[in-house]
Amino acid sequence: MIEILRTTNSKLRTSGNNGFTLIEIIVMIVIAGILLPVIVAPFLASVKDSGKPEMATTAMYLAHYKMEEFMKYQYLNSALNPVALTAYANTPIANYQWQWEILYVDSDFNVVGDGILATNHRGYKRILVRVKDPMNDTYEIYSVVTFFP
Repeated sequence: MIEILRTTNSKLRTSGNNGFTLIEIIVMIVIAGILLPVIVAPFLASVKDSGKPEMATTAMYLAHYKMEEFMKYQYLNSALNPVALTAYANTPIANYQWQWEILYVDSDFNVVGDGILATNHRGYKRILVRVKDPMNDTYEIYSVVTFFP
């Protein structure tokens, strides 16, 4: 029985390869060199753009925040007097800017006359709020205020 174990151990040591050949290693390096950029590039792009959803959410929050300031007023309130598109102004959150306009529109929401001094308007004012994020992408929301006598 002892003789059988010795024979088996000696056969295990001498039979088969215990490593890779130089050609196999070179082939693995070439394949890894081809596949690695294909795998890593999308990962790096997703890491780079990972802050974008947060910026979009913040910009939309600011746009809705400003719109709510306007929407709390009645149609005839001076805060809703028509005004041309304002210059960008800083928001309460750093690196974001906003602008807005209030124009007279008709029942199809087309701007009436020049939008500011329209005399034949039908009691609609369109409010636009635009927010620019730190990457200079813009987000817009619109709302319409109507006159109810």
